[in-house]
Amino acid sequence: MPFFEISIFILSCLAIIVSSKWVISSLSKLARSLGWKEFVVAFFTISLGAVLPELTIGVRAAIDGIPELSLGNIIGQNIILLTFAVAVCSLVVKGIVVQSRTVRAGTTFAALAVTLPFILLHDGKLSRIDGLILISVFIVYVLWIFSKEDRFVKSYIEKGDEIKTGKGYLKYFFIFLGSFLLVVFSAEGIVFSAKEFALILDVPEGLIGILLVGAGVALPEIYFSVKLATKGRSWMILGGLTGAVAMSSTLVLGIVVLINPITIVDFSPYLISRLFLVFAGVILWFFVRTNNRLTKKEALILFAVYFGFLFTELFFGQLFI
Repeated sequence: MPFFEISIFILSCLAIIVSSKWVISSLSKLARSLGWKEFVVAFFTISLGAVLPELTIGVRAAIDGIPELSLGNIIGQNIILLTFAVAVCSLVVKGIVVQSRTVRAGTTFAALAVTLPFILLHDGKLSRIDGLILISVFIVYVLWIFSKEDRFVKSYIEKGDEIKTGKGYLKYFFIFLGSFLLVVFSAEGIVFSAKEFALILDVPEGLIGILLVGAGVALPEIYFSVKLATKGRSWMILGGLTGAVAMSSTLVLGIVVLINPITIVDFSPYLISRLFLVFAGVILWFFVRTNNRLTKKEALILFAVYFGFLFTELFFGQLFI
């Protein structure tokens, strides 16, 4: 594989990791400066920061006429977030306690959200009407969440924080804006190299999205979730991860489809990944609903699911292409 394309992909992934970290950090500081509540921060800043690379890559891929790359990216990243990322954080904090009804509801919605695109793909196409359905489902969920006043009680304040006004939050806004532009620039490099990989390896763009792009853009969310774990904000971990999964499967994919509908003639490259994605969503929902916590044993099971996916996709996926 040409050195140039590999270099562009690696550098773009590194840039999107760093810029996404800045996006999440600046949004969190902006939220604290404005006195936002903890739940709002978890839902918007963490989840939005996680799906921002997916959204920019998806929009760019749709404009370039390869929306399948975005579909693969979303599938690949969601598998990682529902298994590997949750498992790592659970081991760091020695078990994630899930007492919040909001987080449990978010896990349920995430499990349903990852299956919805495949239901809409039953005819081999995600049309613009399907895109509107996906976005509408996300809007309904957001309206339901924000109808519960008890979720806006606790402010998101960290030790040593001081609420700032005026130039304080303007600084964070401009940091966010600059970081966002870097995310957009990085997405250009990822889409370019992914297209070249697909041509060189003679595989569908969707498969490149599942195995390479999805893994690359999942790293910022894993980093930030582990950072939250070390600070003892365990409930925000699961809320942010499941929120990112739900947002990418509905809002992000819906926007991509509105720009450029997706037609899948051959489902075989997606066979293994969609089975593992649905299974990952269901098993995480089961763990959260049965014990209201994630234990070390369950974290190891999630690890096994992720590495089982990698092994199956790499060594048996080619049989279906």
